[in-house]
Amino acid sequence: MPEAVDVCGRAVYGVDVDSETRCAHYHADRDVIAIRFACCEKYHPCHACHDAVADHDSETWPRAAFDTEAVLCGACGAELSVREYLDADDACPDCGHAFNPGCARHAHRYFETGRD
Repeated sequence: MPEAVDVCGRAVYGVDVDSETRCAHYHADRDVIAIRFACCEKYHPCHACHDAVADHDSETWPRAAFDTEAVLCGACGAELSVREYLDADDACPDCGHAFNPGCARHAHRYFETGRD
């Protein structure tokens, strides 16, 4: 596993990760979340970063675990439950920093949504 980048006191793994969780794959101003993957309990900025640095297949968070803190806001360091993140209206409920609304298209890669 490559070295982690410290983001608000949390280790985040990936490719070219910056101090607010942006990575080589998603690096716009609003790309400030990392997901703690259910399979390895490690934060990664995106599915492509996980695939690039992990030695295993990714697993999604099951609906029964949606109260688990699994999303890190790279702007303020808040850890959100899956449910809080999915209900967040594209902004961190703690600091108000905008999240990328396009991430919703990839939610099924991280969370059990019923969409494959």
